[in-house]
Amino acid sequence: MSIMARRRRDEERREQGPGEEEPLYVISVAARMVGMHAQTLRYYERMGVIRPSRSRGRIRLYSRADINRLRQIQRLMEELGVNLAGAEAILRLKAHIGHLERQIEELRRELQSYRDRLLPAPAYDQTGPAGGQEGRGAQ
Repeated sequence: MSIMARRRRDEERREQGPGEEEPLYVISVAARMVGMHAQTLRYYERMGVIRPSRSRGRIRLYSRADINRLRQIQRLMEELGVNLAGAEAILRLKAHIGHLERQIEELRRELQSYRDRLLPAPAYDQTGPAGGQEGRGAQ
C-alpha cells in the first residue's frame, strides 16, 4: 500500500470516530454480548485466538472487531461443527483473502493511474472513434 493510500485511510478512520478496532467492552460485557462465559474468552486469549487490548490497569478491553470475531468463531463451531483450531484457521484464511483483495484493488488503482498518465485519450469526432472507423481496423 502506498504512503498516500495509508494517509488517506488513516484520515478517514479519524473522521469516522470510534472504529471497529476501538477497545470498548470489558470482558463481562463482551461475554454477555456473544453469549459465552468470561472464562471461555480468557481461554481463547490464552490460545491466541483473540487478542483484546488492555487498559492501563491491565483490564481486557474488547473491540467491535473482537466481538465480531468471537461471533464468527461461535457460528463456525456451533452451526458447522468446526473445532476451535479449524475456526481459527478459517478466520485466518478469510483475513488473508481480504488482505489480498485490498492489495489487488490498490494495484488496479495504480495501474489505472499509470494508464491515465501515459496513454492519450482516444480522439473522437461526430462519427465516432477514428473518424467513423469504429469496430474495424484500417483496411
